[in-house]
Amino acid sequence: MLPVAALLPGYRLPRARRDVVAGVTVAALSVPSGMAYAEVAGVPPVNGLYALLLPAVAYALLGSSRQLVVGPEGSIATLVAAAVLPVAAAGSADAAEQAAMLAILVAICFVAAWVLRLGWVADYFSRPVLVGYIHGVAVVLIAGQLGKLLGLSIDADQPLGQLWEAATELGGVSGATLAVSAASLAALLGLRRVVPRVPAALIVVVVAIGISWAVDLAARGVAIVGPIPSGLPSVAVPGPGLADAVRLVPAALGIFLVCFADEILTARSFAGRHGQSVRGSQELLAMGAASAAAGFTQGFPVGASGSRTAVSDDMRVHSQIAGLVAAGSVAAILLFLTAPVQYLPKAVLGSVIVFAALGLVAPAAWRALAAVDPVEVAIAAVTAACVVVFGVLEALVVAVGLSVIDTVRRSARPHDAVLGWVERLGRYADVALHPSARVTPGVVVYRLDDRLFFANARYVTARVHEAIRGARDPVACLVLDAEAIVHVDATGLEALSALAEGLRQGGITLVVARLRTRMEERLAAAGVLAAIGPEHLYPTVSAAVDAFAAPLASAPGGPDPGGPA
Repeated sequence: MLPVAALLPGYRLPRARRDVVAGVTVAALSVPSGMAYAEVAGVPPVNGLYALLLPAVAYALLGSSRQLVVGPEGSIATLVAAAVLPVAAAGSADAAEQAAMLAILVAICFVAAWVLRLGWVADYFSRPVLVGYIHGVAVVLIAGQLGKLLGLSIDADQPLGQLWEAATELGGVSGATLAVSAASLAALLGLRRVVPRVPAALIVVVVAIGISWAVDLAARGVAIVGPIPSGLPSVAVPGPGLADAVRLVPAALGIFLVCFADEILTARSFAGRHGQSVRGSQELLAMGAASAAAGFTQGFPVGASGSRTAVSDDMRVHSQIAGLVAAGSVAAILLFLTAPVQYLPKAVLGSVIVFAALGLVAPAAWRALAAVDPVEVAIAAVTAACVVVFGVLEALVVAVGLSVIDTVRRSARPHDAVLGWVERLGRYADVALHPSARVTPGVVVYRLDDRLFFANARYVTARVHEAIRGARDPVACLVLDAEAIVHVDATGLEALSALAEGLRQGGITLVVARLRTRMEERLAAAGVLAAIGPEHLYPTVSAAVDAFAAPLASAPGGPDPGGPA
């Protein structure tokens, strides 16, 4: 229930130092972005800062990801605005109350999914989906920072629109802002190359605040974060009544779906880079707690922040202690340091996010997919393109659909083999891989390496008859090696029964070797075992072949045995 506790016994100073530095850096980046996303959601900017406190603590305690940073997030903020602004004025107290109630409803969705044990849904996000998603997010992050980097006012909220606006408004680029962006990126890349162990992002942010204050960059046309309200939120139950809560339920369900999909993909993508694992059920509980904390502290629905998670991971964060430090740092900033942070240039903020996004690009991941199957590369590419063009939810629907189709495609043409005795191995093996394998005349040993179900039943039957036609000698016995068959549906049962009957009419006996107990019970219940004959079940392939090899060899005109003694 508290994954972070498992890391405490081995927690030492070097790890603590990295987590503290990462937490402080993430806090410095979270304050301006939290205020910006609050404006997108249609609530007062200070409510975005409130959403950085207890929600981060809740996830740090309950989350199973070591790197993930939760808080206000762009796509979630857009969905909040769509639900709240039709009934409340932007930036009003009423809008804040509606958004807080929406956060509680999202929390109820997460907890209900956790109680119903729906975490398995996350298992349908395959490795190609993860690779494509994280690269699509990298493009989205970079495109979203163009306005900050170039000093342009970009209204589009989709990457392609942002790129188009930036391209058409190049004549209005602020030279001073571009210089700050270039210097910041150069410093970040240089520090990573020369002294990779230092917290480059934190150093650049602190230096930029000092320079901005000293030379008054705002007066030179460089946009800065601006004044930040001070003080901590109070804990209260949101005010909207039952009618408003009911109206917000559909929006809460949509936010839950987008938030969970985005969160689990982000968490698993970063965990996979370090050989770690993320538990879907635990993430449901953690995000439910984070959303509830946001709702009761005047925040709004929160999600996974890809940009801040990328920054945290780039600083080699070790645990969610960094999340606790980030929340504490935001609290300290709200109480004591709002004055200095207001001088942070937005161009520096954008540079740090772009720097982190560049670290997400991993050509090796694409090469690994290509080495396995070109289809997986296509799934990853489609996922990345859909994230950029359509958005997270649409991309996930397409990607999961492609993964399911690919699974059915693979199962429809499962791996199988004709087996022969390999003396060197002391067992039966694929004759295609072992040309020296001895095949017993009159006996064909066929192995299916998958389940037998509606998508492949016809194909498997055809492959069995193909193996029989390809035998050198007339076939009297077909041995089905069934060890890998772990599931048979109604279509598979019917196909197996028809195969046994068809072979019998052709003078061929079907025998089954290494059938699992559960499958034997399934075949018996369906009447298929009676069609095959219980006496035709054998514990090993050798036993099945031996049972038929001797009678075939001793029959008048029978072939010489070619299998093992």
